[in-house]
Amino acid sequence: MSGLLRRVESSIFGLFRKPAPTSRLERTAFWLLLSLPVLWLLSFLPGGSGGFFGGLRSLDGLALIVVAVPLLLRWIRRHLLWSLRSKLILTYLLIGLAPVVLFVTLAGLSAYVLAGQFAIYVASSRIRAEVRSMASDNMAYALHAAHMLDRSGGAPQTVLLPELTTASGSALATFREHPDREVAIFYKGQPLTLADSNGQFASKLDRPAWLTANLSDLVLDGNRLFVRNVDIQTVHGYQVTAISSVPVDSKMLDIVAKGLGRVAIVPLAGFANKDKEIDAQTQSLIDAKQAVATGTSGTDGTSAAKPGEAGAIPAKAATLVGGEEPVSASLYDRHVQFPSTLEVVDWRTGKQVKVGMGVSSLPSLLSERLFYSSLDFAKAIRAAFISLAVLFGLIEIIALYLAIRMSRTITQSVADLYDATKKIDQGHLGHRIVVTRNDQLAELSKSFNGMAWSLERLLEEQKEKERLQNELSIAQEVQANLFPHGAVGLASLELHGVCKPARAVSGDYYDFLMFNREGRETGLGLAIGDISGKGISAALLMATLHSAVRAYRFAGEELVYAGSPAEGLMANRGVMADRSAVLDAVGGGELFESPGRILSLLNRHLYRSTQPEKYATLFLAHYNAENARLTYSNAGQLPPLVLGADGSVRRLDRGGTVVGLMDGMHYEEGVVQLNPGDIVIGYSDGVTEPENDFGEFGEERLVEIVAQQRHKPLQVVSDQVMQALVAWIGAQEQPDDITLVLARQK
Repeated sequence: MSGLLRRVESSIFGLFRKPAPTSRLERTAFWLLLSLPVLWLLSFLPGGSGGFFGGLRSLDGLALIVVAVPLLLRWIRRHLLWSLRSKLILTYLLIGLAPVVLFVTLAGLSAYVLAGQFAIYVASSRIRAEVRSMASDNMAYALHAAHMLDRSGGAPQTVLLPELTTASGSALATFREHPDREVAIFYKGQPLTLADSNGQFASKLDRPAWLTANLSDLVLDGNRLFVRNVDIQTVHGYQVTAISSVPVDSKMLDIVAKGLGRVAIVPLAGFANKDKEIDAQTQSLIDAKQAVATGTSGTDGTSAAKPGEAGAIPAKAATLVGGEEPVSASLYDRHVQFPSTLEVVDWRTGKQVKVGMGVSSLPSLLSERLFYSSLDFAKAIRAAFISLAVLFGLIEIIALYLAIRMSRTITQSVADLYDATKKIDQGHLGHRIVVTRNDQLAELSKSFNGMAWSLERLLEEQKEKERLQNELSIAQEVQANLFPHGAVGLASLELHGVCKPARAVSGDYYDFLMFNREGRETGLGLAIGDISGKGISAALLMATLHSAVRAYRFAGEELVYAGSPAEGLMANRGVMADRSAVLDAVGGGELFESPGRILSLLNRHLYRSTQPEKYATLFLAHYNAENARLTYSNAGQLPPLVLGADGSVRRLDRGGTVVGLMDGMHYEEGVVQLNPGDIVIGYSDGVTEPENDFGEFGEERLVEIVAQQRHKPLQVVSDQVMQALVAWIGAQEQPDDITLVLARQK
C-alpha cells in the first residue's frame, strides 16, 4: 500500500516536474489537500451521507491547517530567511514598523486609561465635595443641642432644630429638601427627641460603637449608599453627637455628572468571606460599566442570607445612574466608558469598603475640564501631536528606503566573510579576504585577515597553556601530599592543621613529625613556615624547606643510635657541612629536640642553595610527651599563641630572624609548660592580615573565636575560624595563603 501511494505521488508531482515529497509531514499535507475537493463534492450528496462527508471535510480542513503551519514556517526559513538580504529587509520592517504599531497601541491604551482615570477623579472629587457640604448644618445641630443641655442642666428634652437658610438651587439646599433626609442627635449613647417646624419626629439612625470621631463621608448602610455626616461637640462638659444622613440618588448624581457625561454607582453589602467580597467587587465593576453604557438603574437578585452573616450573599443593590449620555463633537471624539471603585465607610463596622463606580464621558469634555482656562491651547497641542505623527511616518519611510540600499553592501561583506570562514574551517589559515572599500565593514574584513594570521599562533599558545596547567595541577597534587594526612597526634596532645592556598599552590608550610623510641611515641616535632612570595617559586622553596626539615628530623633520630649509618649518608648527600657539625648539633640527644640548632642548620642550607632575595619564616618546636614541655624557636614567623585553660595568652616569640637571608645566624630557644586544656595556636599572616572596611581580621578576633569553641574538637574549631575568615574577606579575592595549626594538651 505504501509503495502504491508513493507511485501516485511521483506521478502527480512528475506532471509539474517537481520531486515527490519525502518527509512524513509533507506527504500528509499532500493527501489532505488532495482529499479536500473530493470530500467537498461528496458533501452535496442527499440525505445523511452529505452531512457526514461535510463533517469529514471540516475535519480535513482543520487537519490541513495544523499540518500546513509548520510546513509554511519551514519554507520561510529555507527560502525567504536563509539569505541575509531577506533577513535584513524583514528586520528593517520589524524595526521600523513594529515600534510604530506598539507605540500607537500603547499610546492609545495609555490615553484611554488616563482619560478614564481623569473622569473617575473628577466624578469622585465632586462626590466628596457634595459630602462635605453637609458639615456646617450638622455642626450647627450639634452645638445647638449641646447648648440646650447646658441650659437645662443635662436633663433630656426635646431638641428643636434651628431653621437654616441656604440659597435655592445649591447642593446644601438639595440635601435639606430631600424627602428621605434624616437627622439624629445622641447624648450619652441615647437618642434625643427632635422637633422641627412640622413637629416632633423620631430618627431610625443608630450610633455604632466604633464611631468616636467626626466623620464626613459616603457610607454603606446595608446595601444602600448614603451621604452621612457625624459631628461631635462638647459644651461645658456636655458632649453630643449629631448625625445627618441623605441617601445617594440619581438627582445627586445629576449634579456630580453635570458637564461630564454619565456617572453610575453600584453599592455592595459587606462580606464575611474575603473571596466572595472580591467576586462581588468584580461584579460591581461590570455592573457599573454596563450602567454607564445603557443608562439604566434598578435592582435584581435576592439575598441568600442576612448581610454580615458568614457566607452571606447580599442582594444586588440598586445601580444609581446620573447625568446624560454625552454627544460626540467629531468622528474622533469617541466615548470613554471606564469602571473603577470608590472607597466608602461600612456603617456597621467602620471599615473602608469599595463600591463599583463607572463614568461615561468624551475626550472633548475631559479636555475642557483639563484645559478649562485655555481651550485654544488644547487645540494647538492636538494639532502639534498630529503633525508630529505625520513627520514620524515620513522619517520611517525614508529610513526604510536607505536601509534597503545599504543592505547590499552589508550582504556582500557578509558573503565574503562566510566564504573565508569556510576556508579557515577547512584548515586554510593562509586565506585572505580582498578588501576594496574603506568603511567599517572593510575594517571587519581586515580584522578577519588579522585573526586568520594570529589564529595559528593562538592555537599553539593554547596548547602550551594546557601543558602548563596540567603541570600546575600535578604540582598542586604533589604539594598536597607534603602536608600531614589522616589523624595525627599523641595520647596527650590533640593536633589539627589546615592550609588553604591563595592560588593553585601554596607558599605556606606546616608539618607534624612523630618521634618514636623503642616502639613508643616519645614526642612530636611541630613546624610552621611561610615562604616569601607566592605561586610556583614559593611552592618550590616550600618543598625544599619541607625536605630539609624532615631530613634533619630523621638524621637526628638516627644519630642517637650507636653505629648508625646516617652520618655517612647525610655527609654524602650534602645535608650538613661535615660530620663534626652533625655530631655537634646532636649534642648527645635527638637533633630535633633543639629547634634553635635546627634553624641554624636550615639557615645555612637555604642561604647557600637559594637566591639572595629568597627567604622563609619558620617556627620549630619539640613537644616532650613525658613532661608536656614544648621547646621552640621562632625564625621570623608570626609568634604562635598559647591559650591557657584559664583564658591567659602567651606568645612564643623567642628565636631570631628569618632563615635563608643571612649566613651564620643563631637562634634562641624558649620552653613552655603545657597544662591540660591549653591550646597552641599557630598561624600565618593570611589568617590575621585580611582586611575589609572594618580593618584587619586581627589576632584578637582569632583568639576570641578559638576561646569560644575551645571545648569542641579541633576540626570544628578550625572550621569556625575559616568560616569567620571567609565572611570577613567577603567577595574579595583571598589575599594570601591561609595556614592554621592547633594543638591541645589533654
